[in-house]
Amino acid sequence: MEKLTPLSHLFMTVFLYSFSTFMVVPAMTDVIMSAVCPGEDECSVAIYLTGVLHAVVGLGTLVMMPLIGNLSDTYGRKVMLTAPMVLAIFPSAILAYSRSPYFVYAYLVIKTLTSMLCEGSVFCIALAYVADNTAEKRRGSAFGILSGVTSCAFVCGNLFTRFISTSSAFQVSAAGTVIAVVYMRIFLPESVAGVGIAGTGDKTEDESLLVKDSSENLQLFKNMPSFRDTISLLKTSPTFSQAAAVAFFTTLGEVGLYTSMLYFLKAQFHYSKDQFADLMVINGIAGTISQMVLMPLVAPFIKEKKILAIGLFFSCVHMLLYSIAWSSWVPYMSAMVTVLAAIGSPCVRSIASKQVGPSEQGKAQGCLTGICSIANVISPLAFSPLTALFLSESAPFHFPGFSLMCASFLVMIAFILSIMMREAPVAETSTDDNPAPSSDLNECTV
Repeated sequence: MEKLTPLSHLFMTVFLYSFSTFMVVPAMTDVIMSAVCPGEDECSVAIYLTGVLHAVVGLGTLVMMPLIGNLSDTYGRKVMLTAPMVLAIFPSAILAYSRSPYFVYAYLVIKTLTSMLCEGSVFCIALAYVADNTAEKRRGSAFGILSGVTSCAFVCGNLFTRFISTSSAFQVSAAGTVIAVVYMRIFLPESVAGVGIAGTGDKTEDESLLVKDSSENLQLFKNMPSFRDTISLLKTSPTFSQAAAVAFFTTLGEVGLYTSMLYFLKAQFHYSKDQFADLMVINGIAGTISQMVLMPLVAPFIKEKKILAIGLFFSCVHMLLYSIAWSSWVPYMSAMVTVLAAIGSPCVRSIASKQVGPSEQGKAQGCLTGICSIANVISPLAFSPLTALFLSESAPFHFPGFSLMCASFLVMIAFILSIMMREAPVAETSTDDNPAPSSDLNECTV
């Protein structure tokens, strides 16, 4: 059997990790509400609590993501993947043991602390790993495939949850995360910025030197990027700063949607774990088709800027349909729009990636994730009270989906900014020193 490529092992790692973390999402709304407001379909306290915790996580990731991305440029992607993946085991393990109110509160505390490091870090480092091992002309498609793998894991996780009990979901989630860590440590080759591992020869000596260097010289806080470093990176090119602005407003809208949507559906249509799982499966299947089939087909013929604009436009439509849902079947119809909405999500990362050199991929992706973390702080603080207000009897006017409509307006701003984005030449890189043959991507696509 032909040896699997490094990207194949990365995709499998991301799949296993994402499968394990996504499968508990449909159950969380019921678990939290049963602990905070047992027997109720509308609970402002649960909405506020969830929003505050999301904001705290956003503050943590705002600091940690640029740091983790920067450190991965120096010490390697695999080294920096290990800590967040290991920490992600503990929250699910708590609810796998018990879902009594005290354990739910303990889960929320531990989940918040671990998410400050874990939230987005695995995907951020995975993007840098793909950039290390993929030629620039194929990077957009490669990022699309990585997003498609995540969407596929989202589908499988939610579909699996649909047919098992809540307690089993948390048990399988904890076990699956352990398997993901073990697989990553055994099979995933190391990758360091500017040293593509694809297409090189014997790496045993290089990897041993890397391990030695990491163990002897790892000094985290000496390498912490400053605010000035982030500003300097944003000034690298107008295109990079515009991509960051698009990512910021997109994240504002998307976080607003997911902060509000589950509680909106619970209050309006009495959705439970199974209905949430069904809806997420449809979203995930549409996203998988978009990113693993549609994106690689259109990327060679349509510029990434145009694909991004198309995706943002339909993302706005997707959110708008949720906001005006008049029956329980409308959210399912809205979820199908994801097949066009999800096509743009890898493009903003790819556009930003091409504006920096090979030694700054982790720094660039960490910077972009850090900027999105600002949105992760702002959005829950704004949307949680807005959602609670319009789902309550004291709403200024009857429009339960008003917060979802506001989220669609924010994505519309991102759409307008994407249209205004200027084209810019990619950063100068040395393809001789950092080969990334297209065969790697072709094998993973199949």
